[in-house]
Amino acid sequence: MRKKQKFQWNEMTMGTCYYPEHWPKELWASDLERMLDTGITVIRIAEFAWNKVEPQEGVFTYEFFDEFLDLCQKKGMKVIFGTPSATPPAWLTEKYPEVLNCDEAGVAYRHGGRRHYNYNSPKYRELVSRIVEKLGEHYGKHPAITGWQIDNEINCETSEFHSEADSAAFRMFLKEKYGTLDALNEAWGTAFWNQTYTDWEQIYVPRPLLNQGYNPHQHLDYYRFISESAVSFCRMQTDILRRYKKDGDFITTNGLFWNMDNHRMEEECLDVYTYDSYPSFAFGLDREPFCETDLNDRHWTRNLTETRSVCPHFGIMEQQSGANGWTTRMEGPAPRPGQLTLWAMQSVAQGADYISFFRWRTCTFGTEIYWHGILDYDNRDNRKLAEVKEFYRKFKKLDALCGSDFVAAFGLLKDYDNEWDTNVDAWHQRVAHASEEAVLETSERTHTPYDSVYLREGTTVEELLAYPVLIYPHPVIMTEERAELLKQYVEQGGTLIIGCRSGYKQENGKCVMLPQPGLLRRLTGSDVRDFTFVSPAEGPVYAAWDFKETPKEKAAAGPEKASENMRTEMPLFHDIMETADPDAKVLARYTDSYYAGKAAAIEKKTGRGRTIHMGSVFTEENVRLLLQYAGVLSPFDSLIQAPDGVDLVQRQKDGRTWLFALNFKSTPQKIILGQRMRRIFAERCAQGEVELAPYETEVFEV
Repeated sequence: MRKKQKFQWNEMTMGTCYYPEHWPKELWASDLERMLDTGITVIRIAEFAWNKVEPQEGVFTYEFFDEFLDLCQKKGMKVIFGTPSATPPAWLTEKYPEVLNCDEAGVAYRHGGRRHYNYNSPKYRELVSRIVEKLGEHYGKHPAITGWQIDNEINCETSEFHSEADSAAFRMFLKEKYGTLDALNEAWGTAFWNQTYTDWEQIYVPRPLLNQGYNPHQHLDYYRFISESAVSFCRMQTDILRRYKKDGDFITTNGLFWNMDNHRMEEECLDVYTYDSYPSFAFGLDREPFCETDLNDRHWTRNLTETRSVCPHFGIMEQQSGANGWTTRMEGPAPRPGQLTLWAMQSVAQGADYISFFRWRTCTFGTEIYWHGILDYDNRDNRKLAEVKEFYRKFKKLDALCGSDFVAAFGLLKDYDNEWDTNVDAWHQRVAHASEEAVLETSERTHTPYDSVYLREGTTVEELLAYPVLIYPHPVIMTEERAELLKQYVEQGGTLIIGCRSGYKQENGKCVMLPQPGLLRRLTGSDVRDFTFVSPAEGPVYAAWDFKETPKEKAAAGPEKASENMRTEMPLFHDIMETADPDAKVLARYTDSYYAGKAAAIEKKTGRGRTIHMGSVFTEENVRLLLQYAGVLSPFDSLIQAPDGVDLVQRQKDGRTWLFALNFKSTPQKIILGQRMRRIFAERCAQGEVELAPYETEVFEV
C-alpha cells in the first residue's frame, strides 16, 4: 500500500521563481513588496548560484544570501532554497574535468551550459556533498526558509550518461545485480553476435555502434542504472539536508523526466514532488506540431497525470507565465489573454495545491532572455501581472478543496520495465506511444478522466480495485508477480483491458517461448496464432464488434451513430487470435486482409471480473467503445455536459465535490449543468446553460 504523503500544503499557495543574483540589490525590496501585493508568498532561489557561496574551492561566503534571506524575513516572504548542483562553477570543471558528462563517443560536454556533470564522478559527489552540507549547516534554521529543492530538473537536458565514471559505476551495478559474468552473459544473451564477456572491465555504458545495433538487454539494464544513479544522487543530498532543516520544512525536486523511477525518488528522497508545466510547448514555432490532433496544450494533462501518480497532492515549481525559448532553440508564442490562468487552473484541477510562476521578471542576459516571466524587461505592470493577480483571487476561493482528491473513472496501468523498454525497442515504442496518445484523446474528448497507475514492488490488489477498469495497453514485459496481481484484480471484480504485443518478454527483455500473451494467456483466454504490422500496401484494416450497447447508450447515440461504432479501424499492428478457453468469447473479428474473420478481440470472465484482449493498437474510437462497454464512459454526464473543447475534472474531499470546467478554445463554449450548483468564483448558484468565455475556467461545487 502506498505510504502517506510526507508533506501537503494546507491552503492554496502561490509563488514565483526569483534570482537575486540577476538583479541590483536596489530592486530586491520593491520586488518582494510587489510580489506580496500580487499574492505571491513563496519564492524559489539559488539553484544556479554555487559561486555565490563557494567562489573558490574551499572558500565559503554566506553574506549574499544572508542579506537576501534576512530581507525576505523582514518582508514576510517564504523561501524555497535550491541546492546548486545543476551548474557546477568554472573553477570546479576546469580543475576536475572528470566530473563532466560525455556524449556517446566519450567527448566531454564543456562548461557554460547546465547539467553537464555526471552523477557517478566520485569527485563531483564529494564536492556536491560539501556545498550542500555548508548550505544546510548555515541556512537550515533560517526562519524565512520553508523548503529545499534538490538540484534542478534531474535528467532534463540529457537522461543518458557516458563518462568513464559511469562505466565504472555501471560495472558495480551489474556485479551487484548478477554476481557473476556467467549470469550476466546469460541474461544479456551475449552468445548473439559474439558479445560474450570474460572480464568486467570489458563492459561499458553504451558506445557508438554501427547502425545503432545495441544489445537490447544491456541497454535495458543501462536505463535501470541511470535511474539508480539519479536516485542515489538525490538521496545523497537529501540525507544531508535532513540533518539541518527545520521541522516542517519540506524537501522536493522539480520536473518529471526520463530514464528515472520518479516514484522511488519521491518515496526515498522527497517530502513532496513538484512539476514544471509549460503547455505552450505545444505551439512551438521551431518544431513539428505536438501531435496530429487539436488537443495541443491539453496534452499537459498527461504530464500532470503522471505527476499525480507519483505524488497525489503535488506542487508546480515552474508554471508558465510568458513565452518560452532560449537564444539557441525553442520559439514560442506568448500565452493569449486568459491562457495564463487556464494553464494554472489546469494544474490545479489535476491535483496541484501550490502554483509557482516562472519567473518574476524576464532575465536581461544569458541563454534564457526569451524565457519570459510575469514582468518584462521594462519592469512595468502589464497584462500578465494583472492576470496573476486575478488568478490569485480565484485561487484563494479554492482553499476548501486544498488536499482534495482527483476523481478518476479508470486507470492506465504502467510499469518502469515497459516504460524503459520503449527506449530500447522501436516496435514497442511505436505501438506504445500511439496507444497512450489514444487513451489521452479519448479521456479528454469524452470527459472520462483517468489516473496513471504504476505496478511496482509492493503494489496491492486493493490499490488496483480503486479502479473498476484498468487499461494496460502493451505489457510487453510480464512477470509472474504482476500476472498474479492482475489475476487477483480480475477475480475480485475488476475489468482488465490489454492490447497487442503483450506478455512476450521476460524482465531482462528476452522473448519467452510461450504462446502469446505469455503469462497472461490463462487470464485472457486468447491464443495469438499470428501477428503483423498492418501492411501499407493493403490499406486500413477494420474489425466488426459483436457486442451491443445498452438501450440507454443506443438511444443517446442514435441508430446511425450506434451502427458506426460497431466497426472500427484497427491500425498499426495486429494480434491474430483464437479462443483458448471455453469461457472465452470473441468480441470482434477482423474484416479485411488475409486474416479476415479471425478474432480481433476476446473477452474472458474470471471470478467476478473479466479480461479483454484487443489485438491491436488503441485508438480514440476503440477506446471509447471499450470504455462504453465497461460502463465507465463520461461519468459526469448527469451532472454536467460540455463540448469536447471543454475539459471536465472532479476533485473530492470530506464529502464535498467540485467540478472544474476548462475552456481550451479561443471561442465561447456552452455547458449544461444538470442540477443546481454553486459557482465558486461568482459566489452564486446556477443551473442549466452556462457560457464559458474564451480560455475561461469555472469551478462548481455540487
